[in-house]
Amino acid sequence: MKFIIAIILFSIIILFHELGHFLFAKRAGIRVNEFCLGMGPTLVGITKGETKYSIKLLPFGGACLMEGEDADSQDARAFGAKSVWARISVVAAGPVFNFIMAFVFAVILLAFAGYDRPVVLDVMEGYPAQEAGLKAGDVIKKINHKSVHFYREVSMYTMFHEGEELDVTYERDGEKFNTVITPKFDEESGRYLMGLTGTYAREKGSIGETVIHGVYEIKYWIWTTLQSLKMLVTGQVGVNQMSGPVGIVKTIGDTYDESLTDGYFYVFLNMLNFAILLSANLGVMNLLPLPALDGGRLVFLVIEAIRGKKVDPEKEGMVHFVGIVLLMGLMVFVMFNDIRNLIR
Repeated sequence: MKFIIAIILFSIIILFHELGHFLFAKRAGIRVNEFCLGMGPTLVGITKGETKYSIKLLPFGGACLMEGEDADSQDARAFGAKSVWARISVVAAGPVFNFIMAFVFAVILLAFAGYDRPVVLDVMEGYPAQEAGLKAGDVIKKINHKSVHFYREVSMYTMFHEGEELDVTYERDGEKFNTVITPKFDEESGRYLMGLTGTYAREKGSIGETVIHGVYEIKYWIWTTLQSLKMLVTGQVGVNQMSGPVGIVKTIGDTYDESLTDGYFYVFLNMLNFAILLSANLGVMNLLPLPALDGGRLVFLVIEAIRGKKVDPEKEGMVHFVGIVLLMGLMVFVMFNDIRNLIR
């Protein structure tokens, strides 16, 4: 059951991403030849109008296949025949739809479960936070001029900026204070700590506050994804620590098992949280300016808009082809790594 839920979760997120491309393609008058969920051979397919709707064998991935998207076409309704701004809107729609989905799910989650305010519950003796004068009840407002809206942002920031000096703004009895804290390395946890214990108790707000915190929730996951990518690029984490669909399905399955002991309501909340994370992550990853990804296609379209003429289709196609090959190679490596971790 847990693996079915994981696959359904993946499918919904990918389907909504491709739906963004599909709807904006139709809006721009572009012929969509096939709209599919999954990869590989077709299991089920039905043609309605000019578009074939299908489900593929492998339950990961999906596609909105447009006329002339990756090949030359003389069709007046081909992707390449439309204005550069119409094509930009079609390509950008997929990631944007992912952010919209993540926001809607975030509002639902926060309406049910509330949000964790960045309130200090306790200060650890002998650690920098105590020396800096922080006390229980203080509300963390900013770290290094980055606004803080959830307590989990405090621990995540120290994790992404290990050992760095932190300029902390906090509020006490309605008055704001500033202090500088340099986290101390803790042997037991193997991490740099300010010495704060936060309250992860969730607080429910009004409809307006829930919507606003829904935006903050998306910002948090986008920021977390970008910081994780930065650590990967700078070598702070290795490629072996990356997780692909197999690893994510396992994590979702493990979370399902743990949540089940608390009841189906907690299963629902945790799956919703995963959906927010994955949808925001997919949106960010697809906007990276890398060949074969939506972000890579947008780079060529922006160049076209600036130059006033298209980049040589053959050269662009070659760049995307190389990108697809490298991306597939990375996916195979990550999947192999996930399977290896499973059987250890």
